[in-house]
Formats: sequence, C-alpha cells, structure tokens
Amino acid sequence: MNFIRNTIYVLLLTTSIMVGCEKIVDLKLDNATPVVVIDASINDLNENQIVKISRTYNFTEPNRFNGVGGAVVVLTTPEGGSINYTETSPGVYQTIKMKGIPGKRYKLDVRLDGETYTAYSTMPSKVTLDSLTFKKFNFFGEENDYLAVNYNDPAGVNNQYRYILKVKGVIEDDKVNEDRFNDGNKVSDVIFYDVNDLVVGDKLEVEFQCIDRNVYRYFYSLGQNSGNGGPPVSPSNPVSNFSNNALGVFNAHTSSKLSVVIK
Repeated sequence: MNFIRNTIYVLLLTTSIMVGCEKIVDLKLDNATPVVVIDASINDLNENQIVKISRTYNFTEPNRFNGVGGAVVVLTTPEGGSINYTETSPGVYQTIKMKGIPGKRYKLDVRLDGETYTAYSTMPSKVTLDSLTFKKFNFFGEENDYLAVNYNDPAGVNNQYRYILKVKGVIEDDKVNEDRFNDGNKVSDVIFYDVNDLVVGDKLEVEFQCIDRNVYRYFYSLGQNSGNGGPPVSPSNPVSNFSNNALGVFNAHTSSKLSVVIK
C-alpha cells in the first residue's frame, strides 16, 4: 500500500511540474539575403515555353510570387541557334510557339543584375500515358478510391517520370518515379489522392512527363522535404541544375495528358 501511495504521489508531482513548466517560445527568425529562383521548362508540344523568375523573401512575409522583371532569357538549341524570351508580366517570360525534340540537350541562360545563371537539360525519349484507372485501397478499415496512371516502360532504358495531378483545374499532387524496379514492365502507379469526396462532373487531369536524371533528383528531394512518400527529412534546398547558386530547375521534358470525369 505504501508503494502504491508513493507511486501515485510521484505521478501527481511529475504532472504538476510538467504543467508548471509550460511556456511560450518566441522564435527569432533571421532575415536572409534574397536568392534568385528560376522555374523553367521546355516540352515537345508546339506552344509558348515558359520561364518564371522570382526572388525568395522573408519567412514573416505573405506567401506570394515575388516576380523579377528585366531579365534577359535565352534558350540555345542543340544546333546552336538562339531563341529569346519575351517578358509578358513581372517575372514571367515566354518564347514564340515552338517545341523541343526528344533526345536533344538544351541550354538556358538567364542574365539578371549583372549575373548569369546557366542550366542544361536533355529531353528524354517520349513514353506516352496509356490510361487512367481507379483502384481501391483499405486503410484502417476504411476503403477509398485512388487514381492510377498506366503506361508501358521501355526495356533497357533508364527512365524517370513526373505525374502532375489537377483536380477541378487545381494542382493537388506532384510526384516523380523511376523505373529501377519496373524496367520493361507495364506500370500502374497509384497517386494517393482520395477521390471519394468528388461529385459527378468533377474533372481529374494528369500530365505525364518524361524527365532527365538531374530534374528527377530535384523533384525527388523537393518531395522528401515536404514528406511525400514518407516522413519529411531535415529541410534543405533541392539541388538545382542552374549555376551561380540559383534555386529552381530547368526541365526539358516530353508531355502527354489524359483526363477523366467523375460519373
């Protein structure tokens, strides 16, 4: 009995100490020097190719696109030709309608405030998205429907893929995959976005990109930072393929899209 009374006393004392020690921690976040961020891509579709340039801002500032104007943006083709981008709004630049060629390596130069940022990206051979289907999974006794992307992976070639899911026109998931365990197979990869709350008429669209290895590493590390596919790792900037310490990525990729409407 004495042991039980002493145990209860210790538990009560410990609880009171824990409650008494509660305090508000005021985080002091230092302001950092703004860094250039470049979001650039070229695909195999005949359309305006887009580059977005911005600068980072302090943690305490509202979330926004901090676009940077006045840059000179030039794409160099594999044949040595140059295509200049036109600024259409602060921080947004585009080419005339054009398309990249699979298997070719492209160079992008961004000149801004006396600095030049350069990146290279090779557009892989195209793999086409075959279909979109739904799969059921049971988690903790609850059954849910998820979207699956289906395609045939070419044998003997190292391939990296990116899936961008839009639901009712809004990007809801962005993930990458590689064929390390699926080389030469018919692949059905699930995007774990619960579609059970959607209603008749809602539209889902997937853009399926074939990306090069450096671009895959960038988006894979970006997903790891946000916890996609597992617990988040210690935050760090994804490895960019731009020079001169710029953040972001230049992504030369092929693109195919499919959509499905809830019935």
